[in-house]
Amino acid sequence: MTTQTASRAWQAMRSLVLEQHDRRAEVCQALDMSFIKVKALRKLATYGPLTMRELTDMLATDKPYTTLVVDFLEDRGLVERTRHPEDRRCKIVSVTAQGAAEAAKADAIINVPPAPLLALPAQDLAELDRILGTLAGD
Repeated sequence: MTTQTASRAWQAMRSLVLEQHDRRAEVCQALDMSFIKVKALRKLATYGPLTMRELTDMLATDKPYTTLVVDFLEDRGLVERTRHPEDRRCKIVSVTAQGAAEAAKADAIINVPPAPLLALPAQDLAELDRILGTLAGD
């Protein structure tokens, strides 16, 4: 019974976030770019300068595709590539001020709670927050 209940809860969470209240299309439209590019920009804004390898690993893409993503972001003035100070073969990608502003815009859209969550009674919301914190390891 516990496995069935956990499975049902997991399916409900996935559906809530990825289907019923998915904000990815809204973010893509607002920033006029694909979600993988938004994701790369947000990673760089959150974690600071990253090597191309680190960014590739975080995005779970391959090197050529990461290069295309970074090329796009660089062409728009959202990131810049520099040589690694200790390894000239490596490139470091950093977010620009404009890129940080666009990442903040994306975060503002993504982080708006959906209406059903806002409609929960305060006690239920606090309990949900506690449970999710436990699941996240906080």
